Amino acid sequence: MKYKDEDSIKQALGIDSWRNLSKDKMIRFVAMMPDMSTEVALKIVEQFPTFKDFASNVVDAIKSSHESTLSANQQSQEYVHRAFQDLRDIIKNELDKGDLTGEQRIRLIEKMQEAVREESLKDSENKRFLDGALKKVAVLGGAALALGVAFVGGRVMAESKDSPDEGLEA
Repeated sequence: MKYKDEDSIKQALGIDSWRNLSKDKMIRFVAMMPDMSTEVALKIVEQFPTFKDFASNVVDAIKSSHESTLSANQQSQEYVHRAFQDLRDIIKNELDKGDLTGEQRIRLIEKMQEAVREESLKDSENKRFLDGALKKVAVLGGAALALGVAFVGGRVMAESKDSPDEGLEA
């Protein structure tokens, strides 16, 4: 485990107290959870009286961040595809001219093929980006869910240790 105690986690987050945990730092905290022991994570979570709000805020912040990333990516992709389409239109217009030599036509066709290859590479790069972004959201969402399950499970275990076993017969 990378984080052995609360102090090392606070230090990594750059806070002195859990009261200083902002939304951005909440997301970082959730992302750090796989590197914490369950006991340390539960001890920290127990200090949050409104854990449901905390988890909800984390999920909302992750969702908002992911949506803005996807929106910016979509705009960028549209711009790239429009630029490649403009380039193909220019090349096509040049090819339509009757006064080109065979060599000039071949060069223009090669330029068009190169543009198509580059656009295809850009599309593949975008798909890898989207795949990576989806994996990050899944990891952060899973960590938030795990935190919630751990918190609820820890409370149930603590409550069952505090109350005597009733109705159990040997």
